[in-house]
Amino acid sequence: METRQVPSFDEFLHLRSDEVANQVRSAGPQVCVFPVNGTRRWFVLEHGGGDQVNQDAVEAYLRASIQRQIELCEMLFDHGVATLLVPVLGPDLMERGDDYALQVGVGGLMHAAEDPHFLDFYKRRNVRVRFYGDYKVGLQNITYHDEIYNSLDRVMEQTAGNGGPRLFFGVFAHDPVQMIAKSSVEFFKANGQIPDKRALIESYYGEYISPANFFIGFDKFTTFDAPLLMTGEEDLYFSVSPSPYMTEKQLRSILYDHLYMRRVKEPEYSSLGREELDWLRDFYRSHQDVALGTGSLKSNIWIPIQPEKGPQP
Repeated sequence: METRQVPSFDEFLHLRSDEVANQVRSAGPQVCVFPVNGTRRWFVLEHGGGDQVNQDAVEAYLRASIQRQIELCEMLFDHGVATLLVPVLGPDLMERGDDYALQVGVGGLMHAAEDPHFLDFYKRRNVRVRFYGDYKVGLQNITYHDEIYNSLDRVMEQTAGNGGPRLFFGVFAHDPVQMIAKSSVEFFKANGQIPDKRALIESYYGEYISPANFFIGFDKFTTFDAPLLMTGEEDLYFSVSPSPYMTEKQLRSILYDHLYMRRVKEPEYSSLGREELDWLRDFYRSHQDVALGTGSLKSNIWIPIQPEKGPQP
């Protein structure tokens, strides 16, 4: 079996996007979970928007966040990601208040299904779109819920034949138990046997998705809203800045680590020389007070604590 040559990180940064995409695809169809988080914070800081809820402010926020979300999805697809799961709406957002939930949360969901910029993106990139989660229960108390369901169904039908990358929007995907239980009972009634994991995934997402390969989060370290796909084998990454700040360099650093840094077999410690063991001991001792994922509060906003510099590889 031919061994793939590992480029240096600097070489990887300077490759064309299509060359990076080829390396990403050579590892198999990559499934990325990317909840685009911290958008309000980004908007306030970069576009001067306040936190007031009025129609002008909401529309300005939606325009900016929609454009940025399309750019982020396109950047991931340009770099070879085959399937992207983007959780967009859940009960936590709805609990912030009726005005905010309806105008921003549900409004953003409707934009994903109806906005001309999104629709052009789906057509231009041949993207197949699906919405997953228990949204028919989560949105049932909204007066125009049937209109929402129809919009989601329509864009899924319109893009069903697209053969390019896949984009799954998570809507109330925080607790899949009831949906999975219901689909299991229905499957058993129809087939006379208990569904396997593949059948459950197909029922929940509308088509099969292989296990997630990596997760890109922001803020406190937590993974969420990708039921049945998180196996413990996925690589976890968390940005210091809100998701809309993601740069191509940040994405490439994640992809480089995912492709080349985490697939190396650990050595037999007896094979390491004295100098290597001394370095490793110094590194661990100099960081023994550090736990990744700890933070502090600044203006009541959680900020990750950066590990102090110790011995570096």
